[in-house]
Amino acid sequence: MTTFSVRKFLAAAVVAACLPLVPHTASAAPAANLPDFTDLVDKVGPAVVNIRTTTRVSNSGARGGLPPGMDDGDMSEFFRRFFGIPLPQSPQSPGSPHGGDNGDNSGSGSGGSSPDSPDNSDSETSSGVGSGFILSADGYVMTNAHVVDDADTIYVTLTDKREFKAKLVGVDDRTDVAVVKISAANLPIITIGDSNKVRVGEWVVAIGSPFGLENTVTAGIVSAKGRDTGDYLPFIQTDVAVNPGNSGGPLINMQGEVIGINSQIYSRTGGFMGISFAIPIDEAMRVADQLKSTGKVTRGRIAVAIGEVTKDVADSLGLPKAQGALVSSVELGGPADKAGVQPGDIILKFNGHSVDTATDLPRMVGDTKPGTKSTITIWRKGQTRDLPVTIAEMQPDKAAKTDQKKPQPPKQRATNVLGLAVSDISADQMKALKLHNGVQIDAADGPAARVGLQKGDIVLRVGDTDITSAKQFDELTSHLDPQKMVALLVRRGENTQFVPVRPRGGSAK
Repeated sequence: MTTFSVRKFLAAAVVAACLPLVPHTASAAPAANLPDFTDLVDKVGPAVVNIRTTTRVSNSGARGGLPPGMDDGDMSEFFRRFFGIPLPQSPQSPGSPHGGDNGDNSGSGSGGSSPDSPDNSDSETSSGVGSGFILSADGYVMTNAHVVDDADTIYVTLTDKREFKAKLVGVDDRTDVAVVKISAANLPIITIGDSNKVRVGEWVVAIGSPFGLENTVTAGIVSAKGRDTGDYLPFIQTDVAVNPGNSGGPLINMQGEVIGINSQIYSRTGGFMGISFAIPIDEAMRVADQLKSTGKVTRGRIAVAIGEVTKDVADSLGLPKAQGALVSSVELGGPADKAGVQPGDIILKFNGHSVDTATDLPRMVGDTKPGTKSTITIWRKGQTRDLPVTIAEMQPDKAAKTDQKKPQPPKQRATNVLGLAVSDISADQMKALKLHNGVQIDAADGPAARVGLQKGDIVLRVGDTDITSAKQFDELTSHLDPQKMVALLVRRGENTQFVPVRPRGGSAK
């Protein structure tokens, strides 16, 4: 093997010596332009911490039996975060080790029985592992809320191996941000960047403790911005390798500034599959500042349920482009109701700032202090109008109440070009449903059935025309252009939305 390698090298050297001298080309340029992360890691690394949580359990119900090499804390987060289920339990004799650090380290929160527990009746068991970073020299640390969920004790370990028992300052489940505090001074701190300046394609670095492996560095690029995953925040999407245990760690730009908190991954297996998501640091810092000052987060609300505005809906209503938030329901007596907002309105602006997507509105309103007088710009029946609204404080979600009374069997009518049979709604039913107009769908086929309309739905509006009777509905639909999509404002249960329908005889363009 050695002889072959030497001969191969000598042969390559002879060939190289025989080649004519040529100017240096750009072939080596790509290697020269690759980023060097070493100085960045030296600068930021000391401010990144490992976070380990434990819970107090009875030895009679101890959890263990993991395969060799698997740490209970790592796998607990793995199963909970990425499969949505708790760590499967398996038989284990009381008092046996749970994996991880099983040494005699009574002050560190290691697995095993506490020496202060009589008869070994209780033990401190690892329940999660994650990452975090130091915000201030006096010991404030930011992490994910899901890292410290349900923890009895939180341990923070620095890169110099010092370990501290941390105090939970506050958590915000809506943004998945938490702040903890350790008793220390003169700590290395991280530099806060500006997530609004993040550019798709720029290099970024993640530092954390994947699977409990502390101070692990991975790198990649920003692959998308403002990624909506159905939650409160517009995430930064990257291709940086992030795995269970990275949660709560910083996403760093090439200037050594934190621009996000690594929080989620897209995965079908529970492991990294090339896409990860980070909470923008500007949103996280707004939450952290409130948690540090009051221990909780106060948000504004206007009490509406909203949905996306699709291109079909925008085209049907004459909107220049698909933007804004479609109001599907309005809470009776809430700020939006008092301001005159109605189901079917499209909110285009909040305090002069454009609402590009439906998820923009909750963030804008949520960041507004309760009691603030604001202005919302809506689109209704082909026109925009400004409505003054006073922001209220967001309260814990309450279960919605629905009217369980069933309407009387309606009288069947002949279907029209939309494939709908409708009937009038009695005055008592109107009052019970808190409606001023509309007709009820008795049967749906053809075009209406294809878009999901069904018996029991209520049609409030066709295009910009309010529907007041079944007769008016039939007359109006009889004159529809079969080549044009028409938007029906439909209520189902407590929600209202526009449903684009193409009349019979129409064809897609």
